[in-house]
Amino acid sequence: MKTPCLYLCAEDVRRALPMRAAIVAMREAFVQLSSGQAMLPPRQHIPSPGQHGVALAMVCHSAAQNLFSLKFITLFEQNPAKGLPLIHSLVILTDGTTGEHLAVMDGAALTAVRTGAGSGVATDLLARDDATVAAVFGAGVQGRTQLEAVRCARPIRKAYVYDADAAAADRFAVEMSRQLGFAVERAKDPAAAIKDADVICTATTASSPVFEDRDLKAGVHINAIGSYRPDVTEIPPETVCRARVVVDHRASALAEAGDLLVPLKRGMIEESHMQVEVGEILLGKASGRGGGDEITLFKSVGVAIQDLCAADCALQNARRLGLGTPMAEVAATEDKSRSRETT
Repeated sequence: MKTPCLYLCAEDVRRALPMRAAIVAMREAFVQLSSGQAMLPPRQHIPSPGQHGVALAMVCHSAAQNLFSLKFITLFEQNPAKGLPLIHSLVILTDGTTGEHLAVMDGAALTAVRTGAGSGVATDLLARDDATVAAVFGAGVQGRTQLEAVRCARPIRKAYVYDADAAAADRFAVEMSRQLGFAVERAKDPAAAIKDADVICTATTASSPVFEDRDLKAGVHINAIGSYRPDVTEIPPETVCRARVVVDHRASALAEAGDLLVPLKRGMIEESHMQVEVGEILLGKASGRGGGDEITLFKSVGVAIQDLCAADCALQNARRLGLGTPMAEVAATEDKSRSRETT
C-alpha cells in the first residue's frame, strides 16, 4: 500500500525534529557532503526587483539515503516591519527510487532547527571543553535555535544576547531563560555581550561586522550563520585572519560567504585559509581546535544536504508520533473551503 505524502506544519516540524536529534542528522549531513555522497548544485538566487526580497532554490540528492529534496525559500527584508516573518519556505522530500513525494513541510521551522544544529556540531568539535558562557547576536528565531544547540554541545551556564532592537533582546532573554533553565541577559552593547563569552553565535541580517575583534576573549569559538551573500559580513576581517576557519562546504563558502570573501578580496587571507570542512573533521581527515587560546570560526552559509537530512529525520519521527496531515486531506479541505466561498 502506498504511504501517503504528509504535510508537516511548523509545529509538526518542531515536535518531530528536537534539537538533539537534529544535531545527529547534521553530523550525517556533513559526513555525506565531505565524502562525496551528496549532489547539490549551487543555490539559485532570484531577486524580486524593488521589493527588497529574494527567492532561493536549493536542490539535493543523497546517494546514502536515496532521497531528493527541494527547498524554496523567500527572504523579504521589509516583512518584519509589516508584522510578517522575514522568511517563508517549503521543503519537499522525494523518494530517489520511485520519484514519489514523501512529504511537504514548513521550511522556515526546519531551516531554523537545522541551522542551529549545524552550529551545535561545530561547537562540539571546535569549542573549548570548559565553555560555559555564550553570546548571541540577533534575537530572532535563528538566534534562539543557535543558543539551544550550543547548550546541547557544552554546559552553558549563562548567556548574553545583543540586538539593535532592545525590546526584542529583552523578550529573547526572558523566553530563553525560561526554556533553557539558565540566565540569559540582554547586553547593553556588543562589547559587553562578548567580554566573557566562550562561544559566540552571529545570526543577524547585518551588512557589516557586529562586534570588534579587539573585544574577543582568547580561545573563543564563533558560529557565523547570518551572512550568506558575498558582499555581506558579520565577522570582522581581522578576526577571520587570526582564526582557525572551518566551513560547511568549500564551494559554497567561496561563492557566498562574505565573511570570508571580503578579507580574501582584500588580500588579507588566501583560499587555503578556508579549506577545512566540518565533515572532514568528523571523518578524521582534518583536525579541530589546535589549542586553548586559539580562536575558531565556523562559517556556514547553509547547504541543501542539511535540509534533506533534517527533513528525513523529521518525517521518520512524524510517522512514529502520528504527526502530520496526508496531502489528500489537505487538498480535500481546500476544495471544501473553495466550495463554500463560491456558494
